[in-house]
Amino acid sequence: MSWLCCGSSEMSTSFSKTQSQPGEVMNSEEPKTERREARSFTFQELANATENFSSENCVDINSFGKVYLGELEGTFEVVTVEKMVVDRSGGAREFLVKVLMLSLLNHPNLINLVGYCAEGDERILVHEYLPLGSLEKHLHGGSSNRKHLDWDTRMKIALGTARGLEYMHHAAVPAVIYRNLKPSNILLDDDYNAKLSDFGLSKLGPSGDKLHVSVLVRGTLGYIAPEYEKTGRLTVKADVYSFGVVLLELITGQRAADVTDEQSLISWVKNIQKDPKKVPAFADPRLQGEFPATGLKQALEVASKCLQENEIARPSMKDVVATLENLSQTME
Repeated sequence: MSWLCCGSSEMSTSFSKTQSQPGEVMNSEEPKTERREARSFTFQELANATENFSSENCVDINSFGKVYLGELEGTFEVVTVEKMVVDRSGGAREFLVKVLMLSLLNHPNLINLVGYCAEGDERILVHEYLPLGSLEKHLHGGSSNRKHLDWDTRMKIALGTARGLEYMHHAAVPAVIYRNLKPSNILLDDDYNAKLSDFGLSKLGPSGDKLHVSVLVRGTLGYIAPEYEKTGRLTVKADVYSFGVVLLELITGQRAADVTDEQSLISWVKNIQKDPKKVPAFADPRLQGEFPATGLKQALEVASKCLQENEIARPSMKDVVATLENLSQTME
């Protein structure tokens, strides 16, 4: 895939260079999440919570299994219960990775792991319930699922997503590479705060003198960084690329890749970006022109930086967060 801008000289938005200490999460004003020990559930407890995994309580079906709404006995807490299929290739590994990652990571923009079940052949994850569902449903779902997202809400979602990645890249030791950023994995609470979910593909980043980790290419078409897709060489900059794609989706309302289209979202944006007069054409028509012209231009520039072909030229997520925070402040 090609990048949007051919050279950084075309970019007017400057990326702030932050000076946080290793392990320090920037922006001390953001809400804190208290660490919650993951609870070990019995299969019967989760069967009771979901009315014996009733089809009426099934809210999603993915490649790893089915997701149900449930209510825990005693606390009456509403949760999501992901009943994984472990007889598929890698199913057991995905379960272990998800439990490990969510037990180690703790941030307001990452989904909270309530508990798990590993009884017999059953592998089940219990997460906090996020009532507004995924960003995918709001941007690309059917008319009954779509809820209008105004410009400020879209930028709030972008900033929350960026903060989650920043935490994984810069506060976790070693760094964690998410490797699976896309709208369906960005969940929203009732105040449109973004939380990253599904850590089954996540990898610990390189340690020591290593600059990357080498792994089989996994991910979703349209979101995979070109250097990772071609070589299997994975760094945190692959997540930065994926974030650029998601930011474009928030701006345009278009899918990253659609087999019915002749070109990808990135190619489409690159083509019309050549004419500055066409910048307003980037915006999702559902916004009905209600967005700041300067904010649109600057958000596109952030996406352009993230999507550069050369991974070294992409900003860090720490710098992306700082830039989006400045953008939010100028829009107030």
